[in-house]
Amino acid sequence: MKLKSQGKNYASFDFGELQVIALRDGYVDMPPTRLRTASGALLSTSPIGLKLVDGQLRLSVNAFLIIDKDASVLVDTGASNTWHDTMGALLDALKEAGVDRSAVSHVALTHTHEDHVNGLVAPDGSEAFPRLKQVFVAEEEISVFTGRLAPLRSRVCVVEDGARITDRISAVRAVGHSPGHTAYEATSSAGRLLAWGDLIHVPSVQFFYPEIAWEYDDDQSKAVASRKSLLQRQTQPNLYVAGAHLDFPGIGRVSERDGAFAFHAVAAS
Repeated sequence: MKLKSQGKNYASFDFGELQVIALRDGYVDMPPTRLRTASGALLSTSPIGLKLVDGQLRLSVNAFLIIDKDASVLVDTGASNTWHDTMGALLDALKEAGVDRSAVSHVALTHTHEDHVNGLVAPDGSEAFPRLKQVFVAEEEISVFTGRLAPLRSRVCVVEDGARITDRISAVRAVGHSPGHTAYEATSSAGRLLAWGDLIHVPSVQFFYPEIAWEYDDDQSKAVASRKSLLQRQTQPNLYVAGAHLDFPGIGRVSERDGAFAFHAVAAS
C-alpha cells in the first residue's frame, strides 16, 4: 500500500493492480455513552485510552473508492446533506482527488445507515453518480430504497457472503451492527484490503477492547462476535483494513498480542 497523492479530503494509494482512494465525508460527534457492553448496558467506567474532543467522541466518516480496470467501486457514500453539517464533503473530496463523479460505476454499501447510503443523492436532489450501473447491498437492507432513494431501486443488486462485485472485489458477511452489515475485500498482488464499514466506531477503544459494543448496533453480541472474528482474520501478513470511522484516511494494518488488537495506519503524509 503506497501513498500516491493526498489532499485535505482524500488520500490515494497504489495497491498492486488497484488504486484505492480514501474519501473524507466529514465527521460526527457522539456522546461517550454510545459505548456499551455486549449486552447493551452502559459502561460502568470509561475505558483506558478513550479519546474525546470537547467531551465527545469524534468519529471520522470515510468512504473508499476502489478502481479496478474499468470498474470504479465506491464503498459507502457518506451522508450528503441529510444529517449533521459536519458531513457531506464526499463529492468535494472526489473532485479534489481528480475523479469525476460520473466515473463511479458501482456502489457497494456496507449497510444503509444515513452516513453510508444517503450520499447516493447529491444535496441538490440529483443522482450523485449519474452513470452508476449497480448498487450492492444485503437483502435485509433493501427496504431503505424508498422516497429520495426510490429512483435507484431498479439498480439495486442483492449481495451475499462471498459474492463477487468485480473480479477482484468480493463481499464478506459481518452482521451485528445492522442486520445485513457487509464488508468488501479487494485482492491484488500487494495483498488484500477489507473495507469493513462500521465494524469499529471508536478506534481508540475498540481495537484494544473489542468486547465493547455501540449503542446503535442492531445486535450488540453479534457485532462483538463479528469484530473479534474479523480482527483476528486481519492479523495475517499482507492484509489491510479500511474503516468508515477510523481516523482519516482510515487505512492500515491490524496486529494482535495477548488477545488485544492494535491498528497501524498506513502513512498518509
